[in-house]
Amino acid sequence: MIRLAACQYAIELHETFDAYARHLETLCREAVEQGAQLLLLPEYAGLVLSGQLDAARRSDLHGSIAGVQPLIPAWLALCEELARRWRIHLQPGSMPVRDADGAYRNRAWLFGPDGCLGHQDKLIMTRFEREQWSIQGGQGLRVFDTPLGRLGILICYDNEFPLLARRLAEDGADLILAPSCTDTEAGFYRVRIGCQARALENQLAVLHASTVGLAPWSPALDENYGRAALYVPSDYGMPPSGVLAESPELCPAQSRWLIADLDLDEVRRVREQGQVFTRRDWPEQFGAG
Repeated sequence: MIRLAACQYAIELHETFDAYARHLETLCREAVEQGAQLLLLPEYAGLVLSGQLDAARRSDLHGSIAGVQPLIPAWLALCEELARRWRIHLQPGSMPVRDADGAYRNRAWLFGPDGCLGHQDKLIMTRFEREQWSIQGGQGLRVFDTPLGRLGILICYDNEFPLLARRLAEDGADLILAPSCTDTEAGFYRVRIGCQARALENQLAVLHASTVGLAPWSPALDENYGRAALYVPSDYGMPPSGVLAESPELCPAQSRWLIADLDLDEVRRVREQGQVFTRRDWPEQFGAG
C-alpha cells in the first residue's frame, strides 16, 4: 500500500524566491504530515516562479517564460532538497524550459529520496501552446523504477491520446502521474475523461492533479479549473465508477491535497483475475476491420 497526494493547486503570486520557497515547503509538509509518500503537483506549477518578475514582464506571455529560465536551477534544487529531506517522491508539476536548440519544451521532473530521477517532456501540444506560446513537443516516453512501483508521467493533453499510455503500460508502468493545467471546465473534463479511459484500457492507476483559481497577473495561468483524483479500472475490488478517490470540490479558492491509499498489487490482480482483460485484449481491435 502506498499513500499518494495530488494537489488542487491554487495559482498565487509570490514575488520573491524566499516567499515561493516557504510556500512550497509549507504545502509539501502538509502532505508529508499526512503520511504521503508520493506528491504530485499540476502542469505549469513551476511557472508560478514568474511572479518574481517585474509586473510588465510577468504580464507578457513570451516574456514570462523567458524571464523564469534563470530561476529554474534554484527551483530544481529546492524540489530535490525537499524530496531528500522527507524521503519522498515528488513530481512538482512542470515548467517550460528552453533547450539547447532554442526551443521551449514543457518538462516535468521526478525527484526521489536520493535525488533527481529524470524528467518527462509533454509530447503533444495544445493549440494555445503551439499557436500562441510557441512551445514544442518533446520526444520519447520513459518509465521510472521506484520503490513505490513503476511510474510514468503524461502531462495534461497527452492523457487524451491512448497510444501514449499504452506504450507506458507495455513498458511496465503501474501508475501514471497526470499533472494538468486547464482554463475551462470543458478542458478539465477532457483530461479527466482521458485519464479514466487510460486507466480502464490499460488496467492501471492514474493520479491526476490540476491547477485551480484565478491569476490575472499571469497571461498563461490566468484562469484554472480542476479537481484532483485517483482513477483505477472498474472491476473486482475496485470502485464501480473507477474513481478511487476525488477531492470534494471543483476549483476551490485555496490549494488542497487529495490524500489516497493505493494498493498496486490489487491493481495488478485485476489484470490477472478481472471481469475483463482490456490490457491483454488490446491487440484484437486492430483485426476488427
